[in-house]
Amino acid sequence: MSLYRCDLHIHSCLSPCGDDDMTPANIVGMAMLNGLQVIALTDHNTTKNCPAFFKLAKGYGLIPVAGVELTTNEDVHAVCLFRDLETAMEFGRFIEGRRVQIKNNPDIFGRQIIMDENDEKSGEEEFLLINAVNISLDEAHEEVARRGGVCFPAHIDRSSNGIIAMLGDFPPEPRFTAFELNDIASLEDCLSRFPIIGERGLVHVASSDAHYLTDISETGFGIELDDEPYSSDRVRNALIDYLLGKGNCNNGRAFALRA
Repeated sequence: MSLYRCDLHIHSCLSPCGDDDMTPANIVGMAMLNGLQVIALTDHNTTKNCPAFFKLAKGYGLIPVAGVELTTNEDVHAVCLFRDLETAMEFGRFIEGRRVQIKNNPDIFGRQIIMDENDEKSGEEEFLLINAVNISLDEAHEEVARRGGVCFPAHIDRSSNGIIAMLGDFPPEPRFTAFELNDIASLEDCLSRFPIIGERGLVHVASSDAHYLTDISETGFGIELDDEPYSSDRVRNALIDYLLGKGNCNNGRAFALRA
């Protein structure tokens, strides 16, 4: 068992609200400077920068997690993380088939830059990525689970697209196993206001939701994971299992490292 410092919600320059400096290489470099070990790329409604991110992170010894921040048709943000790059990319194609095709206006929403493994621009996404897709929370949970990944509500302590802000409560269905906070200090308030979270023993994480390099967590959220015999695939699988609530038997424990 080893303690891993994680940031599981980071946007690249492909997200229109992400800074152009949020290239895969710059994200990896900042994560290394901050002492992080496990980082997830979760652009809005797309996985197209995950291949470059995955290769660069592995090349520098970080453990990458490919994912996406999905905007459901309820306008709720959900983080979806996968055990391998190929499955994440397949889910990205599934999302693409459900997206509303509205042309992006870079002057209003920002550029949507696709990067290659050399951290050079290979294209731009034509259609806007931040609008809701035709996938409900229930279907998102089901589709991610079917692919062996984990889907959980993002930044439930924020008013912008948080599940509580959008729905008025933490719903009993779908049966999420985890939730994300933007600020770990809000945990006790969330537990007291929404007892269902504690009653169901949901796993919690705190992530940066970084859109700028300076937003990337400086300390990470600590999760102790079974990594023997060590491999990045083993750590990534242990992380997903932990988030799925399978971490009670020596698979993982969380430590709030954030101030």
